[in-house]
Amino acid sequence: MPNAHALSAAHPDTGSYPRLEQAGLLAIFGVGAALQFSIAVAQSLLAIGVACWLVLVLLRRERIEVPRFFWPLLVYAGLTIVSAAFSPEPSQSFLDTKQLVLFLIVPIAYRFMKGDRGITMITVIVSAGAVSAAAGIFQYGILHYDIHNRARGTLGHYMTFSGIVMLVMGIALARILFGKRDRLWAALVMPALAVAVVVTFTRSATVGACVAAALLLSLKDFRLMALLPIVVAIFLGLAGPDLTSRFASIFDVNNPTNRDRVAMLKEGERMVRAHPLVGVGPNMVEVTYADYRDAGAVERINPHLHNVPVQIAAERGLPALVAWLWFVVIVMTDLFAKFRSGERSALAAAALAAMASMLAAGLFEYNFGDSEFLMLLLLLITLPFAASRSPAAEPQP
Repeated sequence: MPNAHALSAAHPDTGSYPRLEQAGLLAIFGVGAALQFSIAVAQSLLAIGVACWLVLVLLRRERIEVPRFFWPLLVYAGLTIVSAAFSPEPSQSFLDTKQLVLFLIVPIAYRFMKGDRGITMITVIVSAGAVSAAAGIFQYGILHYDIHNRARGTLGHYMTFSGIVMLVMGIALARILFGKRDRLWAALVMPALAVAVVVTFTRSATVGACVAAALLLSLKDFRLMALLPIVVAIFLGLAGPDLTSRFASIFDVNNPTNRDRVAMLKEGERMVRAHPLVGVGPNMVEVTYADYRDAGAVERINPHLHNVPVQIAAERGLPALVAWLWFVVIVMTDLFAKFRSGERSALAAAALAAMASMLAAGLFEYNFGDSEFLMLLLLLITLPFAASRSPAAEPQP
């Protein structure tokens, strides 16, 4: 478990304004922990981190530096604003674009999470995940939450909870396989995280967790992939009929939710055909849903299209989708390069697992639009690049 010394002084900065440095550092650590309990607290801490960063940049006349993948994110943000301007209800669409501010977690983390701080951050996130997972298991096992009232742990919605635990499960496994220290704690927490994902009855998160595990096992030793069927067999043997039938429904083409998701893909295609450049507008899918509803749809209306690429293209236009795909390609390419170099391989593996699980689960759920999930994802993929920066190399005023 991390202590105060590890958080604030593992690699003390040598420059001036030490209190600002410490405040910004502690704020970003707080974001990593608070994301699994309260989005309001996490965003407040992010605001503190942003303020410290801006003041340090001004006082020290620092050059703002970011990892390479931040530039396609900025293009994506710009195209989102353009889409909002052409929305049938611009005021509502611009209100939705406030989420773009969360992208600032990238330069903030890149600035403060230098050296071994990223490893400490992983410990903080996994520890918070253990508490949240335990809450979810308690809800399922003791309070008897089920498919109609799903476990949501310490968060407000079961989809957010399952997505966050999916990410934490991936980074815990990455530490077990590639970490040089603190692997025991991750190994102890791992079973709780796996159970917590399953008892939410969330199929997309379970698929994402399996994809992340498969990627990490193959990176370590492809022969370890043989463990996955064994784990699935154990799950089927121990899980109750409600859980097994829920996950068996993934392959049921007549399942109502499956049919509705197929219909949503068709509705998204119609939206793209009607508005290929700017989409229907941020936050406008639900508003315009009836105009594009497919005959095979089950639900009368849906807030989003349960697929990240389709949602982005339909809501913000094909140029925004291209920018997002550019972001994905840059992240994955740079992370694989960092992993192969052997530099911060545990952090790179954790970030690769986060991206893989996001992409897999994102085929069935719009997780990129979930604020808590997005913040944790961006934080995790920034850590390997920030860790390469020396904390001793602080600019002088």
